Amino acid sequence: MYDEVPILQTKIIKDDVYHKNYKEMFSMVETLNERLNLAVKQGPDKAIDHHLKRGQLLVRDRIDLLLDEDSPFLEICPLAGWGQDDMTLGGSSVAGIGLVCGVECLISGNVPTLFGGSSNEVSVEKGVRISTIARQNRLPLIQLIQTGGAKLEQQSKVFHPGGAHFRSLAERTKAGLPTCSIVFGSSTAGGAYSPSLTDYVIMVKNQAQVFLGGPPLVQMATGEIVDAESLGGADMHSRKSGVSDQLALDEHDAISKAHELLGIVSANIRVPFDANEVINRIADGSRFTTFKPLYGPNIITGWAAIHGFQVGIIASNNVLFIPESNKATQFIRMCNMMNVPLIFLQNTTGFMVGKKYEEDGIIKAGTHFVNAVSNSQVPAITIMMGASYGAGNYAMCGRAYNPRFLFSWPNSKCSVMGPDQLTGVMDLISRESAARAGKKIDEKVAARTKAFLSSIVDQESDVYWTTSRLLDDGVIDPRMTRIILGFCLSVIYNEKVKGGNLGGVSRM
Repeated sequence: MYDEVPILQTKIIKDDVYHKNYKEMFSMVETLNERLNLAVKQGPDKAIDHHLKRGQLLVRDRIDLLLDEDSPFLEICPLAGWGQDDMTLGGSSVAGIGLVCGVECLISGNVPTLFGGSSNEVSVEKGVRISTIARQNRLPLIQLIQTGGAKLEQQSKVFHPGGAHFRSLAERTKAGLPTCSIVFGSSTAGGAYSPSLTDYVIMVKNQAQVFLGGPPLVQMATGEIVDAESLGGADMHSRKSGVSDQLALDEHDAISKAHELLGIVSANIRVPFDANEVINRIADGSRFTTFKPLYGPNIITGWAAIHGFQVGIIASNNVLFIPESNKATQFIRMCNMMNVPLIFLQNTTGFMVGKKYEEDGIIKAGTHFVNAVSNSQVPAITIMMGASYGAGNYAMCGRAYNPRFLFSWPNSKCSVMGPDQLTGVMDLISRESAARAGKKIDEKVAARTKAFLSSIVDQESDVYWTTSRLLDDGVIDPRMTRIILGFCLSVIYNEKVKGGNLGGVSRM
């Protein structure tokens, strides 16, 4: 049959036009290769030398070891961030498709020698694209993790869209798409949730550290002084918290284990108020059937009717602990089984940090909470009544978790953390860095830097800053909350409300 198909004949004549085109295109390709070569460079020489002296592999070497011998590697978005101010070339990550044990996998790795592998705006956008490719093509995902979490100077550009990555990981596991994480070094905040939301986690002994808040944040939030290894080291997570599923002796051992696994595959938000008082005023007849009222008191859960519509209510009363997370997870699953929509009333500074809570498994409990919210099938409505910080925003169905409607009270604040905590953390880090370098801190410069950064965070967490960027569906008069909820519920009930039996693998 193919013998009968005519063969196309070239009509190209290598004349002056051809040679001119060739020369110009060759120059463009040379420029491309020069820029791709820049993308291959994994940070400044000093950072690379320091990293290698610690006995750690560079991310591209980790990928090479993971890939089958002679496997191709189709790199994705290597020039992400090119020419953008305050962005790292490649978005501080390397990603692509290659063969592992003969299976096509999408591999993504942080570049820890570029700002500690911290995520900036481009990192998040690249991560979303990687997740999309893996989902659409049903590829197993292997994450090589060593990251400082969100780059705090860009927190407003990273925090909200970054939450979608965690939601994507939770959705992958429900869809039966295997995900494996290898943690090679320190992984903070979002860097802690990323592995814990995957099916299997390998941590490298005496290198990997996973915590919601590192030692500087723990000190700022609680006054507790603790070293990184005790707070969230691989050994602790493998023996006590259960976040780690495998403890690897070194990086080579970790990559070897990944090969084995593929076959298994108020006006002032500082002034607290009781969310019960809000529920009392939005529920029909102030009638509210509570669920586990004595367990996890900082989260209120239960059932009510609003304008005749049955709802499940989850209201946070500030910081979230392990019992609160477990209670909310169970309640979300129950409402899905009952086909009852959810109302989230947000006022939280996030999950509790500190050595004791890391050891007790705060990451594991928070992961269950985020997993349940991600996979919940009943409609949700979110009201931001006060603080909405950190992963508390994610767990309480912030913008990244697709509530049907989301409204804010005019006093609400939303960001990765409060301005005092963020500037305090940055100040502690800069002081530690200066101490290691034998330099003295200029206190006047430090004070000006803190004040400037605090003003930026305060501005970007302001309700009018967030609403102008469509991070809610409007700022509302608190007195209108019951009426607005009733209206939204009426719209939601235009179709049958249906939940489901929530699936998915998370830290157990």
